[in-house]
Amino acid sequence: MQAMKLVADAVLGGARRFRACNELGLSLRTVQRWRFSGSDGRLLAQRAPPPNKLSEAERQAVLNAANQPGFASLTPHQIVPKLADSGVYLASESTFYRVLKAANQQIRRGRTKAPKRRVLTTHRADGRNQVWCWDITWLPSTVKGRFFYWYMVKDIYSRKLVANEVHEVESAEHACELLEKGCLREHTAGRPLVLHSDNGNVMRGSLLRESMISLGVEPSFSRPRVSNDNAYAEALFRTAKYCPLWPEQPFDSITEARLWVQKFIEWYNEDHRHSALKYVTPNERHEGKAPALLRARAVLYEGARLKNPSRWTTRTRNWDLASTVYLNPERSGEQDKIASP
Repeated sequence: MQAMKLVADAVLGGARRFRACNELGLSLRTVQRWRFSGSDGRLLAQRAPPPNKLSEAERQAVLNAANQPGFASLTPHQIVPKLADSGVYLASESTFYRVLKAANQQIRRGRTKAPKRRVLTTHRADGRNQVWCWDITWLPSTVKGRFFYWYMVKDIYSRKLVANEVHEVESAEHACELLEKGCLREHTAGRPLVLHSDNGNVMRGSLLRESMISLGVEPSFSRPRVSNDNAYAEALFRTAKYCPLWPEQPFDSITEARLWVQKFIEWYNEDHRHSALKYVTPNERHEGKAPALLRARAVLYEGARLKNPSRWTTRTRNWDLASTVYLNPERSGEQDKIASP
């Protein structure tokens, strides 16, 4: 290498090595690395090809083998053993992959589609009847293997159960009737409304889709294999099946199941203090009464603190309720407060 020879001649002539390197625009560490490694470490340096490099004929043979009709849909891990069974060895699997990548052929081989990263479905509600979720759960009966089906629609902003029915079968017809009754009851005509659900057969059916179009409802679905995308509905069913109202024995008839569901709805909407709503009821949030109730609590607590300040070590309890609710929120700094299901 010419640079190394010039530095060596300068050192033999009495010059200091780092000054000789400076004259050539090189650092002393670079020259030391070249001396002990025995090779030029520059990225743009021209080097002799490695002895194990494939020739152009060998690379073309790899491409021809990978593109044969019998191998076009196979991966290199399948191609190499098949060639070996025929008494042919061209290159290893990793070499096949490198050659295909260099030729812009490193794509999914075969008829399967490439996996797609689905965007998280995020919906925002700052008022009632903007985003609903719905689901179906089983209610046990006294007959083994027989269940009753509870159809439930919930407003994620207020947590109110806006529509509920119990049927003996799971069908799209019942779901369409339930959605229509909920829209009529809440007067959602002419206003944007999102209905979120999982990917069940009833939810994905064309009959329900046509009903949603006629009602002006926008569909939203959970991502495949993501169980908590419909968290508001799942949380409601857990509350129902673990609350003190849940019967100790299965239901004898569908009438009994319907009566129990109606009793639970009245309790949940009117009496249940929801933890995510600062312990106001869903009906109070749905009807716009929550802000006044929470302000009255804040005033009461502040008065109690001023009356006995020694009993309060910090500020009074925070009764501020988030004004917006997100369904499957994106991870961003815009959402400072995200309510839980």
